[in-house]
Amino acid sequence: MSDQLIIFDTTLRDGEQSPGASMTKDEKLRIARQLERLKVDVIEAGFAASSNGDFDAVKAIADAIKDSTICSLARANDRDIGRAADALAGANRARIHTFIATSALHMEKKLRMTPEQVLEQAKQAVRYARSRVADVEFSPEDGYRSDPDFLCRVLEAVIAEGATTINVPDTVGYAVPELYGNFIKTLRERIPNSDKAIWSVHCHNDLGMAVANSLAGVKIGGARQVECTINGLGERAGNCSLEEIVMAVKTRRDYFGLSLNIDATQIVPASRMVSQTTGFVVQPNKAVVGANAFAHASGIHQDGVLKARDTYEIMRAEDVGWSANKIVLGKLSGRNAFKQRLQDLGISLDSESEINTAFAKFKELADRKSDIFDEDILALVSDESVSAEKEQFGLVSLAQHSETGERPQATVVFTVDGKEVRGQSDGNGPVDASLKAIESHVKSGAEMVLYSVNAISGSTESQGEVTVRLQHSGRVVNGVGSDPDIVVASAKAYLSALNKLQSKADRVAAQG
Repeated sequence: MSDQLIIFDTTLRDGEQSPGASMTKDEKLRIARQLERLKVDVIEAGFAASSNGDFDAVKAIADAIKDSTICSLARANDRDIGRAADALAGANRARIHTFIATSALHMEKKLRMTPEQVLEQAKQAVRYARSRVADVEFSPEDGYRSDPDFLCRVLEAVIAEGATTINVPDTVGYAVPELYGNFIKTLRERIPNSDKAIWSVHCHNDLGMAVANSLAGVKIGGARQVECTINGLGERAGNCSLEEIVMAVKTRRDYFGLSLNIDATQIVPASRMVSQTTGFVVQPNKAVVGANAFAHASGIHQDGVLKARDTYEIMRAEDVGWSANKIVLGKLSGRNAFKQRLQDLGISLDSESEINTAFAKFKELADRKSDIFDEDILALVSDESVSAEKEQFGLVSLAQHSETGERPQATVVFTVDGKEVRGQSDGNGPVDASLKAIESHVKSGAEMVLYSVNAISGSTESQGEVTVRLQHSGRVVNGVGSDPDIVVASAKAYLSALNKLQSKADRVAAQG
């Protein structure tokens, strides 16, 4: 077996299936570029057949990314596979990832197909996919809960048809590490042509064991590809976390004995970008990328770290991209210096007009707060990327009054299809009043299922980043807004969510 571990990132596909985490084409492309800087081996860019929007996103990523293999998911049918191949036509290296359920439960209740029908469809799908691209991955959905005898038949057959990667998903997060690792080991031992394909693991985190299960699949089972997402993003309890897999293998190379292509210094920038794009805040005690991951509060720990860092630190913060660097630009700084800092942060704006607009917003922010941190720049550009989209709603101005013992009042001026309107309302607080003022005119009828505030950097001067999650007619969307004024950030986030709610782009749930 190879000592190279392939990192397959599915943030843009499986991660996007988190309620409210759907992204625009430009947002996906921006994250894909950061994943390329991270040196991810395979980027699963989306599910091309699910919608025209996803097709366009996969195509844009396939055309733009040169160093990573670009992959599209496809159900085991000719239409899906054909759409995936068409979207991937411009890729330097293209992969089609096709799947069909193999567990008795899924075959009977969901597919309503016999095992023999599933076997034949799997073979036909891989055969057709190989006629379109050289690199084909096959996944038996709910593979871990499938009958091993039947699973061996299916996997042997698809390898014979030309599948180059075999992925065994724990679709519902049911596995435990030792059993999962041995399950994959048994499959590889029983299937005569198992050495003709690379074996992969795809674990969900329903029982909090996605990373442990994936590592067991690698160490015990002999898998040489791990499917994961930035920040462990994903539906339900999420997916296997890329940053945790990478740093476990790097830190414990004495145990795993594997090498990686990953540039770990790009982990934290990737984490920030995904968090700010999707509105899914990273918990402070999250391994590797949480704000407290390298913080020491205990006096004994602090003393030890001061004397020798390795007393309590098994990784260096700077090795994964943490830094205390703050941008030194201000309102008198030049555009070229600002542009260079964007490049340092892995931000690529497509046109000079976008750079000029972002620079103007930067100078406006510099007038309002003395220190501008990298996080401020990422939030500013994230806001700009949203406003660059054709939007129905946009904030013009906000005025609110709150006083102890009196009910807060707010007046919000915003645009609807380019025309200014004014909404007024009272509320339980200034944020409540402001959002009700918007809703008094829009009358969206949406239910707010999440309101979250996160400080982008330290101190009371910090920008506040607000996430608003709205639900309406079965659709769930996130809106994110940032501003030094939390009330303004809240209004921006609400309008951002309303814009996404107006989008007609559909998302089709696919493999877990």
